[in-house]
Amino acid sequence: MKIVSFYRGADKAPHTGCLLSDTDILDFCHPSAELPQPAELLGWFDTDSESHKAALSLATAALSDDARAEALRSAGAISSREECCITAPIPRPGKVICIGLNYRDHAEESGMEVPKSPVCFSKFPNSVIGPNVEVVIPPGSVESDYEAEFGIVIGKKATRVSEADAMGHVLGYVCINDVSARDFQFADGQWQRGKSPDTYCPMGEAVVTRDEIADPHNLRIQLRLNGNTMQDSSTNQLVFGVEALVSFLSQWTTLEPGDVIPTGTPPGVGFARKPPVYIQPGDVMEVEIEGLGILKNPVVACES
Repeated sequence: MKIVSFYRGADKAPHTGCLLSDTDILDFCHPSAELPQPAELLGWFDTDSESHKAALSLATAALSDDARAEALRSAGAISSREECCITAPIPRPGKVICIGLNYRDHAEESGMEVPKSPVCFSKFPNSVIGPNVEVVIPPGSVESDYEAEFGIVIGKKATRVSEADAMGHVLGYVCINDVSARDFQFADGQWQRGKSPDTYCPMGEAVVTRDEIADPHNLRIQLRLNGNTMQDSSTNQLVFGVEALVSFLSQWTTLEPGDVIPTGTPPGVGFARKPPVYIQPGDVMEVEIEGLGILKNPVVACES
């Protein structure tokens, strides 16, 4: 299942649903879908919730039964994506816990040793934006950088879980661009300000559930800047994989449905190039991960 969040027409209330095809969206929130509605939006991402289970069952029926799909379409529960504005699939995650230096080839380009344990930092949830939304360079930054990242989305509460059990707590995966203000990051001696400006966590367009990805540790990951490929690697270069990260993080903080874990970036980032390449107003960034699709965002300057 490919889970998306969106607005429908003039209705600015957030809806959650799934892509049935390149053109059709099943709206879990539409009354004719007759799904139990969660108490909060993140309930759709909880694999133990009745809302998620019922939504999965309905999506399966719509994909396998043409008559059922047509009935849902006639009732308004299936709409064309042209009628919708797709946002970040998780518009407001509870937590965004990032992992640094987690690609062997990126550690090498940075001239740093491969970490012996995961290097963790966070991005504030209000940095999250969806596909095609403008990344706004904040005042004072002239060295902002792109970072293609493979994101893990939590689907079941996890507290001190083992690596053997970790995958059972994963809902799926998502494309992320960990945009970073390097001048802020390096000037401060810690990463929070440089990682968390508004709009600096593009995400989407969909959370692809883990049953659709045979091996999350063997996916091509790329970033294109104005059509030029800047990053091109594979998740087989991850130092710490999905199970290791979920287990490690859950030892000291409870992971909850809808939490997002960007797993690090491969080589080719702007600050490590000679000469450096930083994003500029008018640029367009595209993150593409095998099986997860393409996340595209333009870059603009702050107007005030």
